Amino acid sequence: MPTIHRIGRLKIQVFADDHAPPHFHAWHPEGEVLVVIATLEPLAGKLDARELRKAMEWASANRDALENAWRRLNEEIR
Repeated sequence: MPTIHRIGRLKIQVFADDHAPPHFHAWHPEGEVLVVIATLEPLAGKLDARELRKAMEWASANRDALENAWRRLNEEIR
């Protein structure tokens, strides 16, 4: 799947044909967390607090881009 953004070794990703609710993956070599786009609440997984904070700050400022990526890649899942 496309990596939407990188912050150092942290990747913000949205997968095609993924399950609801609309979410993104914050992936780091030491962990991963799934975050609901609408609420920015963690859905599953575990990530270092510092990396999670970076992901949340970026997501908060770029929620429209995340929502657009989700819609584009998951047209049938809404």
